Parts: sequence; C-alpha cells; structure tokens
Amino acid sequence: MIVADLMLDLDVFQGPFDLLLALVMREEIELAELPIAEVVVAYVEHAYDDGVLDLESASEFLVLVAALLEIKVRLLFPGEEDDEEPLSAEEAEAELLARLMQYRRFAAAARWLTERVAGDARVFRAGPAPLAPRPQPEVVPFSEDPWALHAAIGRLLEPPPEIDLSAVRRRLVPVSHFLDEFRRILRERRAFAFDDAVAGLDRLAQAAAFLAVLEMYKSGEVVPEQSDVFAPIRILRRGAAPAGDRAIA
Repeated sequence: MIVADLMLDLDVFQGPFDLLLALVMREEIELAELPIAEVVVAYVEHAYDDGVLDLESASEFLVLVAALLEIKVRLLFPGEEDDEEPLSAEEAEAELLARLMQYRRFAAAARWLTERVAGDARVFRAGPAPLAPRPQPEVVPFSEDPWALHAAIGRLLEPPPEIDLSAVRRRLVPVSHFLDEFRRILRERRAFAFDDAVAGLDRLAQAAAFLAVLEMYKSGEVVPEQSDVFAPIRILRRGAAPAGDRAIA
C-alpha cells in the first residue's frame, strides 16, 4: 500500500495521509493534538490490503511517523537545559522533508544493490583479497624411514629427459665453405666421392655442397660423373683421367 493512499478518520482530521502532513506543516492542525498512535493503527489495519506487506512503503511510513513523534515530543516536553529555540513550522517541515529525502536515497541504493545481485554474477578478483592473511605452508612431519630418504635421493639422481632441439633453427653453412673445402681436396687428389664428402651433414648442408659442385662445374674446375640415375657422384678435377682409366686415391 502506498503511504499517500492511506485514508484516515480521526477526530481532528479526515482524509489522506499526505494531506494531513501538509496541514501539520502549515500549522493548520496542531501537532500536539494529532493522535499519532491512531495513525499507526490505521496503517497497520490496511497494510495487508494487497495480500502482502510492501516493505518499501512500510519503511517510508516508519520514517515519517518517527519524525512526527520526535517533533511532537520536542514541542510538548522541551528540555530544561535545551537552549535552542522551539521549532517553527518552516523548520519542522524542512526537517521532515530532509529525513524523507535521506530515506529515499537509501531506498534507491538498496534497490540498485538488489538488481545487481539478481543479475549475472561478476567476478572482479579471482585471487585472495590484498589484505587477507596469507595461508601458512603445510608442515609435513619428518619421516625417519631411511628407505623413504633413499627413494627421495634416488629421484634427485635421475637424469633429466633430453631436450628436443629439432625445432631449433640450424646455422646455415654457406656455399663458399664447400667451395674452399672441395678445392682443397682436389689439390691433394684428382677426384673424390660426393657422398663421402657430405657424410654426416644435414639436408641443408648437403644442398649447399651440391650447389658448390655446380658452381665449380660452371667455372670449368671439375667434371662430375654419375653412371646411372641416383648412383654415387664422383667429382673429377678438370684434366684428370676418367674413372675407368685410373683408380682414385
């Protein structure tokens, strides 16, 4: 039930609750003569007219009634040591409105928080709070079992697994390296087997060595020989006897 819709039937007033407040603030109705207890009883009698109690409306009513009670008590029983002047109609109205506005601000904040909780859950921090006490490390009791110590030391002595370096980029061997190497060999021999010269090298190095042979053939330094497709390749120095005429040292 909305507080403004509350209808009152009192000796000093008949009508809605909000009109009663306006008349009290304009001093057309003396607050001292207003039976606030009857106002509370009237609200309680109609609070469940809709079948359920409206907590927001009930909170607003309690704020208003509490302010009226405090103002009425201060009017009827002024303190002996109270040096403040009695409240005027404007001051009483301003104080009542200030308390009502404060209540409505808190009520709006409560509604906003309720909507946030009812929405999707949001995680703002996955770890512990900055000032939260740090968990103490678990202390494992020392075991005096010598076999447990032997097993622990044995695990430390196990060699680590080999590191796979297949993905590491290899350093490329330049063609000029093989040109120098093959020229050195041909100064000492008349010919050499290409497979023997590149044995143990990776595919990239073997390709660089073959490019070196082609470069030497292009410049007229060597004569490659191959008896058949995919057969071994022999590299002869230009001017050396063919394979069938002399043996290769």
